[in-house]
Amino acid sequence: MLGTRRFRDAGMAQAIVRRLLLALVIGAAGAGCSSLLPRSEALTDSPWKSYEEAQQAFDKIIIGKTTAADLKSLNLDPAVNPNVTILTYSDVIRRFIPSPSIDKTSLDAGVQDCLRASIHCQGYEVNHRVLRRNRYGNFWADLFNFRRKTDIVGWRFNAVVLLVDGSVVYKLTGGQPAIHEHEESHNPLGPLQGVGEAIFR
Repeated sequence: MLGTRRFRDAGMAQAIVRRLLLALVIGAAGAGCSSLLPRSEALTDSPWKSYEEAQQAFDKIIIGKTTAADLKSLNLDPAVNPNVTILTYSDVIRRFIPSPSIDKTSLDAGVQDCLRASIHCQGYEVNHRVLRRNRYGNFWADLFNFRRKTDIVGWRFNAVVLLVDGSVVYKLTGGQPAIHEHEESHNPLGPLQGVGEAIFR
């Protein structure tokens, strides 16, 4: 009696799995297979929604006039903005003089002022990146790992601001306003690719 019950339970479980697979197939065919492919985002909280917004904020910084308090109003507060890193005097030296062969006098005047100020020199470094990864192509080839195509779009913004006694003496911005890349992988063995590679090794 117990064996019969276990057999029935196993049969019901198999029936449920078959129905789920059937529902997946029907859903993929009806909803558009590519819409079922995974998507992901890599980003951190930021007051800027685009590269242009970040650049506009830094354009408002005026060397010799903008203060640390002004930077907070521009959303450049390390305590609030997770993209802002505080640079100590030692960090500034390592960044601008990575080798003893570099002549200090060849550096920007603001950087020289910061280095002369020693412990009164402080910097802010901004590294912000937004990346969105969208898989596209044949759903079944992707599902069984035969071929996967990924479209990557986003932007990246970098900046450095140096201050002496709370006043900005140097700024520099850069980055990549538009990132657009494509990744494509081919696995002839599909889901068995890893097993096949292990056998050949």
